[in-house]
Amino acid sequence: MLLSAADSLLLIVDIQARLLPVMKDGDRVVGNTVRLLQAAGALAVPVLLTEQYPEGLGATVPAVRAAAGEAPALAKKDFSGYADPVIRARIADCGRPQVVIAGIEAHVCVLQTALQLAAAHYRVAVVADAVSSRHADSVAVAGRRMAAAGITLATTEMCLFEWLGTAAHPEFRAISRLIK
Repeated sequence: MLLSAADSLLLIVDIQARLLPVMKDGDRVVGNTVRLLQAAGALAVPVLLTEQYPEGLGATVPAVRAAAGEAPALAKKDFSGYADPVIRARIADCGRPQVVIAGIEAHVCVLQTALQLAAAHYRVAVVADAVSSRHADSVAVAGRRMAAAGITLATTEMCLFEWLGTAAHPEFRAISRLIK
C-alpha cells in the first residue's frame, strides 16, 4: 500500500506525560511524531489524538500537543482507540480510508487500535520509528503481529515522501527540511 495525503488520517495514540518517560527511545518517538504532524499540517492530512485515562496518565506531551495545533485530543479508557464509540465516529467522520498511526505503547494501545481498524477495513500503516514500548522486544513482537495481520509498517521518511508523491509537489522543500 502506498500512502496518499488525500486518503490519510494521522492518528496519534497516547503520547502522554506519565507514559513517555518510561518508553524506550521516547525522544525519537516525539521527534518523529512532530515531523509527521508538521507534514500533516502542510499537506492537509486530518489529525486525531487519543489519551488513555488522562486523569491518571496526564495529557499529551507539550511538543506533540503544540505540533498538533487544533486537532482534538480524545480521552479513552479502552486500550483500542477504535473500541471507543466517540473516537470511532471521529475517525469515520474524517472520511479517509487510510489511517497512519504513531504513538505508545506499540504492543498495547497501538496494536489493538491498528488491529481493530484493519478489521473494520481501513488501510492501516504504523510508523515504526514513531512508536515505542517499555521494552524493545514488545515493539518487535507487536510489529510482527501487525505485519502478519496485513498492517503496513513504514518509517517517518517513507510516510512523508509517499504523502508528497513527487518532488514537483509545492510542499516538497518544506517537507524535505523536516528530515534533515
